[in-house]
Amino acid sequence: MNTNKNKNEIANLEEYTQKYKKLLKIAIETIKPNIVNESHFKNISDDFFSMANNYLKDGETLEKKGDLTRALASYSYAYAWIDAGVRIGLFYGTDRKLFTLYK
Repeated sequence: MNTNKNKNEIANLEEYTQKYKKLLKIAIETIKPNIVNESHFKNISDDFFSMANNYLKDGETLEKKGDLTRALASYSYAYAWIDAGVRIGLFYGTDRKLFTLYK
């Protein structure tokens, strides 16, 4: 078994996990609600935001337990909820480095 390879893989996993968590937190802090009236879309917007925050919390819990693979997956899912919400107009976000925006 190549222990150097395993150490490099773990280091890469730790790096990606921290990177995604940092980008996720920036994305969450950056977005603004785009649906302000009480409507079905406001409920959907709230749900997207709640899902992202729940996955963020799950990721942090998993990270503390040392389960970096699942923590990274949780951060990725959270980011997907935020990015999808921006893409379909539930949230207002303009940073093309953070979000998948229309041209």
